[in-house]
Amino acid sequence: MTTFDIIAFDADDTLWHTERLYVDAQARFVQLLAHYRDAAWVTARLFETEMRNMQHFGYGVKAFALSMIETAVELTDGQVSGQDIGALIRVAKEMLAAEVELLPHVAEAIPALAARYPLMVITKGDLLDQESKIARSGLGRHFRHVEIVSEKTTESYARLFRQHGIAAGRCLMVGNSLRSDILPILALGGQAVYVPHDLTWQHELAQPPPAGQPGFYQIAHLGQLPALLDEIAASGITEPFGETNV
Repeated sequence: MTTFDIIAFDADDTLWHTERLYVDAQARFVQLLAHYRDAAWVTARLFETEMRNMQHFGYGVKAFALSMIETAVELTDGQVSGQDIGALIRVAKEMLAAEVELLPHVAEAIPALAARYPLMVITKGDLLDQESKIARSGLGRHFRHVEIVSEKTTESYARLFRQHGIAAGRCLMVGNSLRSDILPILALGGQAVYVPHDLTWQHELAQPPPAGQPGFYQIAHLGQLPALLDEIAASGITEPFGETNV
């Protein structure tokens, strides 16, 4: 019997680069409004707008674009030009059309892992954008299931596990966000591998699990995941660690 029934992966900044597109777009947005406010002030207001709009627009490039436009209108007291709004829309379109660039070792690790385990993607954001990136990444054929959700919480993970008949304790989740990919899975009794990315959105920051937390692992890149799986299998640890009522 294999150690896990499923290995699930986050997509953005776990399989391919994404956050740097937002960082670049935000820099262009700040430059656009530089004659109104300083960079730190504009950046803080944009983040506040994103948080306020999350309940309406969710995650993704389209939500980000709407928040940029709303922030520009507010910071300029409605004086932002149609030309500037058009520039922000072009920024969003460029983000959506950007090449999908895989992170190091992903192209080799995913096919190798797919030969050993059923693989799954669990990502959040805009449906059309995420489907497009998965298709353009060249990785789609390696995943048995692809789930695009509006939010990653213990409830949403538990719902997915019920839907697919997966026991949380037999799942390993791999991702770059402690808040979205790691902590909810550990709370459900699953195991999780944290793969830090150089760029992490402020909203995704969280305190890591305490030292020695059962079921929690950290690696530098996905190329180290096959060896980690061998270590877990050799340890014989397959039982759930936390809440399991999913």
